[in-house]
Amino acid sequence: MILFSAFLGGCSGFLGEDPRERANEAIADANESIAEHNRLFEQARNTYADVKEQIEAGEDPSGERDRITEAKNTLEEARSNLDDARDSLGAVQDLDVDRDIKRYASLLTEAMDAQLAAEAKEIEFYDLLEEDPALENNRERALDLLSEIGAGYEKAERAYGEAQDLADSNPNVIEAAPEGGRNADDDG
Repeated sequence: MILFSAFLGGCSGFLGEDPRERANEAIADANESIAEHNRLFEQARNTYADVKEQIEAGEDPSGERDRITEAKNTLEEARSNLDDARDSLGAVQDLDVDRDIKRYASLLTEAMDAQLAAEAKEIEFYDLLEEDPALENNRERALDLLSEIGAGYEKAERAYGEAQDLADSNPNVIEAAPEGGRNADDDG
């Protein structure tokens, strides 16, 4: 997952009164949900990476059934946080704010949609492993899912990158994340 947080610059007024302040609050709420998603995602991802290596090497991951189930449950919990972040950003489109702020929120939403789609495929992968840990009957499907998962995460990373580029090109409108605030997982 890509750790991504950004806040709108120059907000004024009391919380909830100014559309720009409400947009800032929506992005801040989304960032909190994203941070929790990322924490849980990393837990699930560690198991995913181990099992992926075993499958691609032709090894039998059947001894990992409990870890696979735990990773799947953790990923499902993480997804609910990303859904919350997505919902928070949806409110920005209805606000009377700069079009770049709306575009920024839209790009983040697009990235989250791609992330959620990839994670759904990852859950399918875990389901396959739960049913057939050695992948005696589902090895091709598992490899196809691994490919789809990687492509989905790449799509999400591109959309997150576009949002960051927009933030970087509009520093008077959108403040970029602090240094080190973005961490891409290239494993897909």
